[in-house]
Amino acid sequence: MNSILINHKATEDINISCFGEVLWDCFPDGKRVGGAPLNVCVRLNALGIKGAMISAVGDDQLGHELLAFIDERGVNRNCIAIDTVKSTSTVQVSLDKSGSASYDIVADTAWDNIALTDAIIDLVHCSDVLVFGSLIGRSAVSLGTLTALVGLAKFSVFDVNLRAPHYQLESIVELMKQADFIKLNDDELYEIAKAMGSPFHSLEQNLEFIAVQTHTDYLCVTKGSHGALLSIAGKKYYNSGYLVNVVDTVGAGDSFLGSLLYQLCTDTNPQYAIDFACAVGAMVAQSQGATPQLTLNQIQVFMYPQ
Repeated sequence: MNSILINHKATEDINISCFGEVLWDCFPDGKRVGGAPLNVCVRLNALGIKGAMISAVGDDQLGHELLAFIDERGVNRNCIAIDTVKSTSTVQVSLDKSGSASYDIVADTAWDNIALTDAIIDLVHCSDVLVFGSLIGRSAVSLGTLTALVGLAKFSVFDVNLRAPHYQLESIVELMKQADFIKLNDDELYEIAKAMGSPFHSLEQNLEFIAVQTHTDYLCVTKGSHGALLSIAGKKYYNSGYLVNVVDTVGAGDSFLGSLLYQLCTDTNPQYAIDFACAVGAMVAQSQGATPQLTLNQIQVFMYPQ
């Protein structure tokens, strides 16, 4: 079976590895599993693509609870290390009246110290796609491991998540130049394009500027409730969003990316891919938590109600 990104593979034979943070998002009413790469991995797995997570947790109660959740969702965790020195990551999450989130992220946790191992190298060698984010680049150890893995990957996807003060634009731009696919939101697009010297004011012009500067054919910009834009070799595909009652936006962009990659790896229709991804992102935003369980049938009913 052929698709936009992968040829001659059935869905159940596709392997995607996700590298980065696994953590607990701590809300005023309790904690929920989080971390952008893990959210992407869980969504991919739920849709039928084998997802494997590369990360680390502490040898503590929070770490073991996190691993139990990952097992429950069927995600391969053979390359999630248990660190006996560093703690499992926690993030304090605050939601404003519109459901938009802000984050206070504890530094120097287990996933800041992911060592490069033969098992991780073998996993990436066997993967069709490697997904990674920007937060993982805040520490030298994990950034070094990531840089090595991106060089080994058949196809790499950079999910930009700018979380001040945990990033440096110079290293973000370097990772963008190495990636085959860049996904970011509109605010991140404008901030990065400006830092790279863009003279432009429109979203499309800045996206094209980044494509040229980074030599990247696959780019995607999310626009919150206004949908998203997918660009493949300069051709643009738009979705203008779905109207929902937002509960919280945590993880909506991650499920969007997981759903987009699912379609791009299993189908040949870019327009349907962006429509499907925006639908899943909207469904997550109207639910509590980053990884609500959604079936393909539920997504279809949401997209095409009778």
